[in-house]
Amino acid sequence: MERKGLIQIYTGDGKGKTTSAIGLIVRALAYNFKVCYIYFHKEPKIWEYGEHKILKILGVDIFGFAKTHPHFFKNISKEEIRKECLEGLNFIKKIFQENKYDMIILDEILISLRDGFLEEREILELLDSKPKNLELVLTGRGATDVLIEKADLVSEIKKIKHPYDKKIKRREGIEY
Repeated sequence: MERKGLIQIYTGDGKGKTTSAIGLIVRALAYNFKVCYIYFHKEPKIWEYGEHKILKILGVDIFGFAKTHPHFFKNISKEEIRKECLEGLNFIKKIFQENKYDMIILDEILISLRDGFLEEREILELLDSKPKNLELVLTGRGATDVLIEKADLVSEIKKIKHPYDKKIKRREGIEY
């Protein structure tokens, strides 16, 4: 019997969206799923991400797009980031056609939507082109009501309290 893949969204202003997605990857790998992790707005050459290290060891295919964001890189234009996000969407559509993964994580793709680098209709078109057996997970702040309605599972992670509020810097192995 073929398994039906669902659409999951992890959104909100709290810590734990990517962490939840990484937990899903670990669980899926335990059942021999073929997993692909695609990230947006993260630059591993500058900031180390512990999850990238372990995912590589575990055999997860990892790809990154639009690795910068104007919030951190003032010299990059919105047009340039949009172009890179669209390249990411085209790449995702291509791997959808290959249909070789059981699960794909689109980490921080919702930031691309929230900040205007991608349009809601573009993400909806992507969701509509998803292979029926593929589990697709979107993370990031800014899920729209339409995306929430389209998804099968939505978790909003709400910040109640965070160490950053006390000026505690990000910690290796915890925040990255």
